[in-house]
Order: sequence, then C-alpha cells, then structure tokens
Amino acid sequence: MLIINAVVCDVDGERREDVLIEEGKVVATGSGLNSEKVIDAKGAYLLPGLVDTNVRLKDAQLNASTLTKVAAEAQRGGVTRLVLAPDSTPSINDSIVLEFVQAHQKRESRVDMMTTIATVDEDERLSNIAILLKNGAMAPYMTTAVSNNTACRIAEYVKMHKKTLFCKAQDTSLSSVGVMVEGAVATRLGLVGIPPFGEVVHVARMIEIARKYEIAIVFKSIASPRSIELISKAKEEGIQVSCEVSLHHLLVCDEACSDFNTTAKLNPPLAQKEDMLALQSALKEGKIDALTLLHQPSSPVNKEVAFAEAAYGCEALSDGYSLYYTKLVKSGLLSLPELIRLTVENPAASIAQDAGRITVGAGADLLLFDPTETTLLENRLSLYDGETLYGAVTPLKV
Repeated sequence: MLIINAVVCDVDGERREDVLIEEGKVVATGSGLNSEKVIDAKGAYLLPGLVDTNVRLKDAQLNASTLTKVAAEAQRGGVTRLVLAPDSTPSINDSIVLEFVQAHQKRESRVDMMTTIATVDEDERLSNIAILLKNGAMAPYMTTAVSNNTACRIAEYVKMHKKTLFCKAQDTSLSSVGVMVEGAVATRLGLVGIPPFGEVVHVARMIEIARKYEIAIVFKSIASPRSIELISKAKEEGIQVSCEVSLHHLLVCDEACSDFNTTAKLNPPLAQKEDMLALQSALKEGKIDALTLLHQPSSPVNKEVAFAEAAYGCEALSDGYSLYYTKLVKSGLLSLPELIRLTVENPAASIAQDAGRITVGAGADLLLFDPTETTLLENRLSLYDGETLYGAVTPLKV
C-alpha cells in the first residue's frame, strides 16, 4: 500500500512525503515509490493511531458484546491500541478472564486490544500477578484503597517482573459518600463533595513506595494540580513516576454538574474551575506525561437517574482524534506533534511499546485525518454534545 499526497505528522513534526507500507510495516518513505495499491490522501494528515491505556467497557460489563462495541468505537475515533482497565464485572484478575479477552482480541482485528490486571480482589487478596503478567497482561493495576502492606507487596512483584505499575490514587474513606468535587457548586446543589486532597495524599504515599522499591508508576487520570506538582518534583529527584490526565479534566470543570447533569459525573470528579485552568497550565509547561479520553460509557438507564445514584463516566472514544484536535490543537493549547507525544508515544512507552513515529521499520498503525471536515456531535452521553468537531478519521486497512 502506498500513501501519496499526505502531510505526514508524528512526534518529529510535519513533512510532505509518500509512505510505502508492506505487511504491517513502513518500508519506505520519500518520493518515486511504487505499489499496486495507491491511496491518494488529497492533502489530509497521515497520523499514528491513538494509544489509550485507560479504557472501560459499557456499564463495566465484560462480555463479547461490550468488547466488540469498544473496538468499533475505538476504530471510529482513531484509537488503534487500547488497554482496558480491569475494574469490570467480572474483574480481570484471573487467567480465565484474561484468556477470554485475549481470545476475543484474536477475532477482532480492528484495534489492538490489551488489558491490565487487577492486583487484588474485593477482599484485598493478591491475584496471581506473576502468572497473569507472563500470560500477556500489559501491566498490573491498583487503586490506593489497599493497605500499605499490600501496596508494598504489589511493588515487589512489579520490581521483580520489571513492569510499570498503573495506579489510581484515591481515598475511599473520602470518596465513598461523595459524588462530585467539594466546592461551591456541590454546596449549591446540595450534593456531598469529595475533597481533592484525598488524591494528593495517596500520590505522595505511592511516590515514596516508588522511591523505596525503585519501580515505575503511572498515576492514572490525575485531577489535582497539586498531585502534578508532587509528581514533577519526584521526577526531578530521579523517581520513576509519571502522570496521565483526561481530556475532560483539562476542558470541563465542576460547573458542568449544574442542573444535576449526570453526564458530568466522572471518576475522578471534575475539578473546580481554578484547578482546571491550573491543569491547562501544567499541560503547557510539559508537566503532564500522557492524555486519556477516559472512556467510561454507561447505558442511559444508569445515567438518567438522580445525580447521587447515577453511574460515573461519559463517552468519548468514538470521537477521539476529532476531540483532541478541536479542543487542544485547533484551540492552540498544543501543536499536533505535541499531541501525538502525549496520546501516542508516551502511553505506548508505559506498556513497553514503540509508537508515534512514521519511519522505516515502524509499525503501520496509521490513519488519515482530514482537519477540514466538520461534524456536529450528537450524543447526550458525551460532555461535548451539540458541539462542532473538526477532523474526520479514515482508518487504513494494512
């Protein structure tokens, strides 16, 4: 397959060149290339596919239907690799469930669907981490709801197997009764708030565990600017920690919960406006390492209820590249190569994979993206329902 008349863009910048793909690899770039199959990009971008390592299934139900659905949504949004969070029903914490996901992946060729594993069960008993990692799980996943002793035991496994630990920092004693971030909006709505410092305290705790055991930790879906400051300082000290932030927490604040809008009920909760703006500043300063669409879809029956009873999460996967481009690149917050670093190269590196460059020898997880096309987003389970998005994705079948 030969792609001609494209603007090739990756982490190294933009350039005009043709790209020849054979057997899933880029084999040549430049001009004067030949192939029996030629695709004329007509000036569209040729981009690496998105890598999202924080994806959840509809209603947190793991079955063939939800796996098929999430793969189709990913393809529409330009996500070519995704990693499932393990907090589903059933939880991805044993070999049988892991094999089920892997068997489905073999039948589903649209995206590379991988998974993390839950390191503990509901009673805080360790899963068989060593076997699950050996059998192909991408990373161990934990929340800071576990005890210090359990967290240290997990860290020992992570060090032994030279993996990166995916960690969700939260204080369940504070968040179990709260439904949105603590502040004026929660007070006005009469809803129980969650103090942001709960995340910060647990980030600090896990940084010290990363220091002691010399392991790498990716903090998933960070929502507090103070957490990012702690992580940035730890990186300066040589500790192997990094942070991921969702697109939603960069763009939308707790004011979206007004009128009891359950689409804006997320986990972690949307921050107050001043913290949202601080997250944008951290993004510009290069303190955020990776972005996620934080796709956590729920059926309308679980969202169209009282705010306190509504499920957490919103939909974003099927509009991925268009959302990122419209909200971050077209708005001027990021350049396109910077976006690719945060949404492709760095997330892939966290699972020990290479992505983000369109060079000879690289995998051809690529797509065409036309930024001149516009779409009216019509999805009441999206935070951006009714907005105009720029950019259309055309997957490449290589």
